[in-house]
Amino acid sequence: MARTDGDSWDLASSVGATATLVATGRAIASQDPHGLIDDPFAAPLVRAVGIEVFTKMVDGELSLESLTQLAPDAADRARANIDEMAVRTRFFDDYFVASGKAGIRQAVILASGLDSRAYRLPWPEGTVVYEIDQPEVIEFKTRTLADLGAEPTAERRTVPVDLRDDWPAALQAAGFDPGAPTAWCAEGLLIYLPPEAQDRLFDNIAALSAPGSAVATEFVPGLKDFDPEKARAATATFSQLGLNLDMPSLIYHGERHSAADYLSAKGWKMTGAVRSELFVRHGLPVPARDDSDPMGEIVYISGTLG
Repeated sequence: MARTDGDSWDLASSVGATATLVATGRAIASQDPHGLIDDPFAAPLVRAVGIEVFTKMVDGELSLESLTQLAPDAADRARANIDEMAVRTRFFDDYFVASGKAGIRQAVILASGLDSRAYRLPWPEGTVVYEIDQPEVIEFKTRTLADLGAEPTAERRTVPVDLRDDWPAALQAAGFDPGAPTAWCAEGLLIYLPPEAQDRLFDNIAALSAPGSAVATEFVPGLKDFDPEKARAATATFSQLGLNLDMPSLIYHGERHSAADYLSAKGWKMTGAVRSELFVRHGLPVPARDDSDPMGEIVYISGTLG
């Protein structure tokens, strides 16, 4: 189903299901011997959502190798996607750890989904982590992790609000201090925002950021030339597995500002690394360039406000 103004979702539908897909990738990557990430909460959260194919994947009932029965290159594609989830997660994990070492004690995770960093990262004492997402998503994760006996490793404050609403007001009502440096994270979010909404998001971040703040996100240059039909063909394995998730219909494509350029113009000092650089950095085989890949060569970016 195509996106509409004011649409909503849970973790088993629409954009919410992509958060469960991401958690599935983190769960499988956490089992890999390369040991780039360790997210012990990803698999239990996926099981709790209850999407059958994802549950089978995290439980090993559906192996990556078995996907070759659906298409000759399906296993290789899946392997590359899992490796990318590992390097992506490590990028943002390292960013938060570095922010803590730099003295930042306030973090905001935008569209937090099934992100469990508030529970698994070694946050410095006194850190407050704010998680923003739709109310149903926040409630589900909070309840599920509580049932598991999980305890946050920082002070966790939830902000149950849609990012299309006045989230800056809701964030400040939860205790956020715009006068203190903040570590902002917008992971896996921008492609689900229209271009003007992406700009508005960064305008709000800039307005709420004190000097010394940090930000991390990514930019997908391929959205400019995004072809929904090519993308649909590249993700056909989902439908073959019985998953009703039409990824191309969830993405806003076309021209948009580079996140790095937009933030640089607002006084942030930005750096970036393309996906293949992260693979090389962590000793993983770089996937062959695939022109049918709807995401192309993602650029992971971070920066600080001077």
